[in-house]
Amino acid sequence: MFDFDTLAQAFGRQTVLCIGDLMLDEFVYGEVSRISPEAPAPVIAARRSETNIGGAGNVARNIASLGGQCIFTGLIGEDEVGVKMAVTLAQEPGIESVLVHDPARPTTRKVRFVSEHFSTHMLRADWELARPASGEIEQKLIDAVLPNIARADIVLLSDYAKGVLTARVIRNVIDAAKKLGKRVIVDPKSVNLAIYRGATLLTPNRKEFAEATRSPADSDASIAEAAKDAMDLADCEAMLVTQSERGMTLVTRQGESIHVPALPVKVRDVSGAGDTVAAALALALAAGANWEAALRVANAAAAVAVSKKGTATVKPAELRRKILPHASLAAEEKIVPADALEAHLAEWRRQGLRVGFTNGCFDILHPGHVKVLTAARGACDRLVVGLNSDASVRRLKGEGRPVQDEQARAEVLAALEAVDLVVIFEEDTPIRLIEWVRPSVLIKGGDYTREQVVGHEIVEKSGGEVLLVDILEGHSTTTLVKRAREGKV
Repeated sequence: MFDFDTLAQAFGRQTVLCIGDLMLDEFVYGEVSRISPEAPAPVIAARRSETNIGGAGNVARNIASLGGQCIFTGLIGEDEVGVKMAVTLAQEPGIESVLVHDPARPTTRKVRFVSEHFSTHMLRADWELARPASGEIEQKLIDAVLPNIARADIVLLSDYAKGVLTARVIRNVIDAAKKLGKRVIVDPKSVNLAIYRGATLLTPNRKEFAEATRSPADSDASIAEAAKDAMDLADCEAMLVTQSERGMTLVTRQGESIHVPALPVKVRDVSGAGDTVAAALALALAAGANWEAALRVANAAAAVAVSKKGTATVKPAELRRKILPHASLAAEEKIVPADALEAHLAEWRRQGLRVGFTNGCFDILHPGHVKVLTAARGACDRLVVGLNSDASVRRLKGEGRPVQDEQARAEVLAALEAVDLVVIFEEDTPIRLIEWVRPSVLIKGGDYTREQVVGHEIVEKSGGEVLLVDILEGHSTTTLVKRAREGKV
């Protein structure tokens, strides 16, 4: 496993020059309950709408949302939509836009009508002129891009075949980037991969790859085989084929083939997922990731994007949760200071959840502890564990204790599935913490009586209950520590 945190921190030091087809994505959400009396067509009762910058603009937005800087060049018409796009892009932090105006074309706009209940696209309406830019506009695009290549760490071409990335624009950009030693990633649309000759990496989806290579592209082996000729044709270092729910396959000129399966996720909308993949790849490679690490970052980013509605962006924290094992996230998500406790409690109560509480030193976690914690979680919907601080343990247990410091003890507790939150307290008893939590159930081991359980009056007065769990005989932290010091463990 690569060091994601170090890589993500490096994202903030990278600048991606992105060139491509800009468009406005609109989503109209509603419900369909009848057929129009005027024609055999469904009637959507519109409830709400969302507007986002899409196409290559969505690539730029994802670069910025992941922490990178983006210099973006695209094409807009001299119309109301174009003005809206220019203003919106100018307000996006992390994006420096260099837009070219073409009075001969409308700004590309796509409106999707979506059934909110079924999360399915019913209809899409497009306003566009999908033809190559004129010679004059081509030159303006080239003049806008070339001076910025030296400022970038990597170059990304996002081709939606709407007219920006003509053969001449592509050639000028790739050649200039290569002269300056800049890598170029291309999210291609043309089936003629030769027009992208000299790029570092091409990222077609499976359908585009199959059409370009005239291969079935129905297995990792067939993709790897077809990619050899495709890479020779495009003179590129690698080819990444995205396959939706089947994951991604990357093939290099050196014969390396890497496949990563799609991460399990509830797919809500695939719009713009390819943009997210391109953005994540560009940042990861610019930040120094190898092919496999960059592929895994892009795969995780795609999983986050498709789990959201509309043309979505991905944040580093969302990416982190997808990439890192759950156990490695436990400490930062579950160990909270007392003053952050109320936000969690308020949300749980809003959901009508039953909150439980238990406490202890948990110096050396043993099966007896696990039994009590598991039983405690079984008696509630969310379990808060109060943990004695180091100073508190020393006062209660004497010098030489705790064996492990409070952060280590908290992390071990947080790694347990039964535990939802860990709160360290400084006092000898958790009475103040119990007053804050006001749990529905207070749990302790059966070596206590109800009257001996600290806070039982508070809990019972507010309608809660005290639960005593039978302890597991033969397990005691004090005994374990003594045996260890006597060399009997």
